[in-house]
Amino acid sequence: MARTKQAKPVERQPSSEYVTRQISTPSKRNDGIATQSNGAASKGALETVYAKKDAGVTQLVIAVAGIYGSFLTWAYLQEKLTTTPHGPPGATEVFKYPVFLNTIQSLFAATTGALYLYFSTPAGKSIPPIIPSRRILPPLLLVALTSSLASPFGYASLAHIDYITFLLAKSCKLLPVMFLHITVFRRRYPLYKYLVVAAVTAGVAVFTLHSGKTHKKGHSDGGNSVWGLLLLGVNLLFDGLTNSTQDYIFGAFQPYTGPQMMCANNLMSTAVTAAYLVLSPWLVHTPVGEWLGMDVAGNAGELEAALGFMSRHPSVWADVLGFAACGAVGQVFIFYTLSTFSSVLLVTVTVTRKMFTMILSVVAFGHRLSRMQVLGVGLVFGGIGVEAAIARQEKLAKEAAKRKAVEEKARKGQ
Repeated sequence: MARTKQAKPVERQPSSEYVTRQISTPSKRNDGIATQSNGAASKGALETVYAKKDAGVTQLVIAVAGIYGSFLTWAYLQEKLTTTPHGPPGATEVFKYPVFLNTIQSLFAATTGALYLYFSTPAGKSIPPIIPSRRILPPLLLVALTSSLASPFGYASLAHIDYITFLLAKSCKLLPVMFLHITVFRRRYPLYKYLVVAAVTAGVAVFTLHSGKTHKKGHSDGGNSVWGLLLLGVNLLFDGLTNSTQDYIFGAFQPYTGPQMMCANNLMSTAVTAAYLVLSPWLVHTPVGEWLGMDVAGNAGELEAALGFMSRHPSVWADVLGFAACGAVGQVFIFYTLSTFSSVLLVTVTVTRKMFTMILSVVAFGHRLSRMQVLGVGLVFGGIGVEAAIARQEKLAKEAAKRKAVEEKARKGQ
């Protein structure tokens, strides 16, 4: 991806999994097109509408292969890191330092985002600042906080539920986002959205109730699974708030682009999680630290505990760095896909990628699914697939209407 001139800045279009109606902001460029009478501006707008169709098969293969390759590897390393025991028999230990892992990943992503911003800036133009105004700071900080807080809850849930359940529930981000929009923003959704939510919720419930997982110390699976799903629910709520706030930023601060967001968000997230790692040795002795359960990392805090784990098991560094690199590269391919094609393709790739991630987990780590669990998986991905298909039709209809409007303006201007 060389430093070449783009017809349009890279913008993250909200997926239908999160928001069905984008926040519209008046565009000076569009106003200008409407007032031109010689047809030149209308012709330029028409070329812009068709610009994404010029992308060839090679670019499509690069985009899809990049997303699949990076995120499938990322998911594999995530499960490997959080489930593989290390050490001699009888004294094994598992990596359990999510904030340390997130700090490394966000640092990688911030660096990659800065490089992507540099190379995606049109030749001859100045690189746009990642924080263009003071007004954008509060929502950016909120995104950094929610994205930093989400992951520890997700990793904590893996102590009570298996990774397949984790993957399945993480595929259902539509639920917390709809909940936030209904309760906070007082929005209403079409009937099919509620049916999709019902199917997805039923699928997760069926899968979890038939997991057949047992735990040590005589505890029943039900109580632990409920607690694990509760922790995962908090993770999904933070994810939903993160995505909703990002959609607000892209709508209210145009033309804020994907590379700017990637760099700013990960830079601020690195600052937040690094501050926690530095302060955790002090926080662990406070009532807040006890309430948060920070003593699980030892009195030294998570940073020293994580570095001690890595010194005892240096081979884990390869997985940690690979995990961080795959996450950073995956974000670049997502924004590349949006800028080169459209959010319609991204939704399709995202849904199928989640299915392949689950298949990879079953094959690589020997998970076994009962018939009822297969039914639960079918309900989840069936609901998500229907939602994606309807969203695709709506998106294509909007794009067709936009092309028709631009063509009519072009004819009138001739």
